[in-house]
Amino acid sequence: MTRLFNEPAAFADEMIEGFVASHQRWVKRVSGGVVRNTKSTPDTVALVIGGGSGHYPAFAGLVGQGLAHGAAMGNLFASPSAQQVYNVAKAADNGGGVLLGYGNYAGDVLHFNQAQDRLRKEGIDCRSIAVTDDVSSAPVAEHAKRRGIAGDLTVFKVAAAAAEAGCSMDAVAEIAERANHRTRSFGVAFTGCTLPGADHPLFSVPEGRMAVGMGIHGEPGIDETDIPTADELAELLVSKLLTEIPDGAGAEGARVVPILNGLGSVKYEELFVVYRRVAQLLAEAGLEAVDPQVGELVTSFDMAGTSLTLFWLDDELEKLWNAPADAPAFRRGAVTAEALDASGGEAADVELSIPDATPESRAGAARVLTALGAAKAVVDANADELGRIDAIAGDGDHGIGMERGVRAAVDAAEDAVARGAGTGTTLHFAADAWADKAGGTSGALWGMALRAVGDAVGDSTAPDAGAVAAGVAGAAAAIMDFGKAKPGDKTLVDVLVPFRDALASGVEAGKSLTEAWAAAAVTAEQAAEDTARLLPLMGRARPHAEKSLGTPDAGAVSMALIIRAIHNTLIERTTIKEKA
Repeated sequence: MTRLFNEPAAFADEMIEGFVASHQRWVKRVSGGVVRNTKSTPDTVALVIGGGSGHYPAFAGLVGQGLAHGAAMGNLFASPSAQQVYNVAKAADNGGGVLLGYGNYAGDVLHFNQAQDRLRKEGIDCRSIAVTDDVSSAPVAEHAKRRGIAGDLTVFKVAAAAAEAGCSMDAVAEIAERANHRTRSFGVAFTGCTLPGADHPLFSVPEGRMAVGMGIHGEPGIDETDIPTADELAELLVSKLLTEIPDGAGAEGARVVPILNGLGSVKYEELFVVYRRVAQLLAEAGLEAVDPQVGELVTSFDMAGTSLTLFWLDDELEKLWNAPADAPAFRRGAVTAEALDASGGEAADVELSIPDATPESRAGAARVLTALGAAKAVVDANADELGRIDAIAGDGDHGIGMERGVRAAVDAAEDAVARGAGTGTTLHFAADAWADKAGGTSGALWGMALRAVGDAVGDSTAPDAGAVAAGVAGAAAAIMDFGKAKPGDKTLVDVLVPFRDALASGVEAGKSLTEAWAAAAVTAEQAAEDTARLLPLMGRARPHAEKSLGTPDAGAVSMALIIRAIHNTLIERTTIKEKA
């Protein structure tokens, strides 16, 4: 378990602060993460990597000369927001374009792509590489659906070396893609991991058993066996990876980089015992091990587990892998130290201006704040249960992410209302804060939802039933267009779409917002329950769809809870008006 923390919600920020304070030779803090504290060659490609915190030395430990130029650092097990990625990329840009690197998880894909689009609109050449090395997460025919685990290191290292050598953006991106194609990983776990403040792990493995194919966020494995001997584990890992030799890599006489990665609480000594047999098996298969890496490279807090990665080299990739690097957690060869970058670190927050609003719209903003407060209360009360539901087939962090997002939204809305904002602006402030602080897929989607409603109601009039219904319709359209989920995929869309339709029907029938919302809330609650009969087709739960059968989707449940909480505020307001 995680024992040393202050306020759990502040853990990630305090961890970053301590990391920077102890590694100032390499990094400095910027809004959203860290960047190199040394100068880089002008007009060269910058590699910006990132993901959720809790996986050190990924990702901040890989920032330094010869490796990444910056790392966007999300909250625990949650992708960084698009704003965080954008901020780090802007700080790291050398004028030669930015390559974004991350593991292939839905939240990371959504947020990094948003940041990429924003950078491109500003004229910055920006590309992306989503690492897909985990062979247990999808069949080889669906390689693009696989998640990224310890193979992040191989892809990031060679891409960074190519950038450091002055290669063009086209060349750096091609090398990253080639490395990703030639990297395969497979992992196991013996225990789950426990996030700061939690009283139980995100998942559990029965005593004396081993989960096979476990993800680094606690995603369930594809099988479960008795705990093997060290040699038997080595044989399982190697045999699995040798059934899938990348196209063009060859077999007999091939040169591979083996990486035996500890996930958090398996000790180095144990890893060395396992690697002893891994080395023998690779030699017996006619493979030459090049520069083996044994240790903690991508972790998962205190998870007891390990993974094996094989990186199949060609001449160019081997040269780039062996190129010098100097980062907090990965050093190779002799690097000529560059001068410190005196351009400064963390930028001060810029206070956003408040557009003019009518008194009616400012009154509506106060009601938005009340609704968000009710959402916060219901999320806080149900966070543990939302995490439990999410952990059945996912990573168990939905409750934590929702708490972070809604709390940030309330704080932003309070600030907006205090400064005289209208309804639309207040919702926009809340949307941006939710997406930025929550990260992850749900953060992006709730940010979109609030922004769409804000667009519909504006700052010039009191928000009426028609405008609210139009905003909910806009939210559904934006979320489905961005996330590509549709009804039946077992996501929050399975609640949002029927809620949208029921609300619109009530408003069109001439009902008040309170009456229409009441009927639509019942529809939303039933839709959330009905997701228990669905199999997930999107997100981290997709590879283990059968495990979630009989359990509703956590995102659908949280949306239904918030819809009901907002309805309660509408009832209270109506009652107050009637009494007045």
